[in-house]
Amino acid sequence: MERIKDAIQKAKQQQVVANANVRTTALNPTLAAASQGEVVDVAYMQTRVAHLDHAHLAKNRIIAFDKSDPMSVSFDILRTKVLSRMEEHGWRTLAITSPVPECGKTVMAINLALSISQHTSKTAMLVDFDLRRPQIAHYLGLTLKKSLNDVLEGSDNVADALINPDIPRMVVLPTAKPFNRPSETLHSGKTKLLISDLRERYQERIVLFDLPPLLSSDDVMAVLPEIDCVLLVVGNGQVTSTEINESLRCLQGSELLGVVLNKAEQNRDGLYY
Repeated sequence: MERIKDAIQKAKQQQVVANANVRTTALNPTLAAASQGEVVDVAYMQTRVAHLDHAHLAKNRIIAFDKSDPMSVSFDILRTKVLSRMEEHGWRTLAITSPVPECGKTVMAINLALSISQHTSKTAMLVDFDLRRPQIAHYLGLTLKKSLNDVLEGSDNVADALINPDIPRMVVLPTAKPFNRPSETLHSGKTKLLISDLRERYQERIVLFDLPPLLSSDDVMAVLPEIDCVLLVVGNGQVTSTEINESLRCLQGSELLGVVLNKAEQNRDGLYY
């Protein structure tokens, strides 16, 4: 009898290890290859894969997936600076916001996530936390079956709502429609637990949260203490010095990675350098 019990216990332990390995491979299969510095394609077995329309992406200024576009270099440079600072401090969650609307924060968040996903040792998760005006699904051209709305309302779990936008090492947690009480939702214990879970599940994953404009509501202040660091996106010619100073005042006490000047005119000649 004791031998049978020992055999059953041993089989259970082996099954636990096997299941853990399967989950790791299905959701985050870059571990082995990343340790060798290799870039590998990911076969998503549990996450819905959505094929993207490249013309739609280009129309919405989503370009970081296309290395033939010289403008994608700008996002790679930003990625390198962001990852260097985050790795220095052991941070894995990044908030992206702007002082006011129309600064291009969502486009910046999407392009940065795309660039991070192309890093040899990182995967990227992009979460639409702009609960007043969610735009990520629109910019990517995604048709949603499940979303963050269902997750926070308790009808579905995160795995059901995740989408791989047909790009290796990247998943999106989109929001389908505005929330009725966005600030209260972001203040909730359920949201705090969600952020913690997304941060701790995989050590090499960078989770980017697209947040609302900082000065438009208290939404950002509600959730920022739960996120490791923040990037402020300023639209060229769209933000006053007073609004920038007020934004920096609001971010005191938070880990500000830096300020990105967006929509600045550049001479494309010699842009690579």
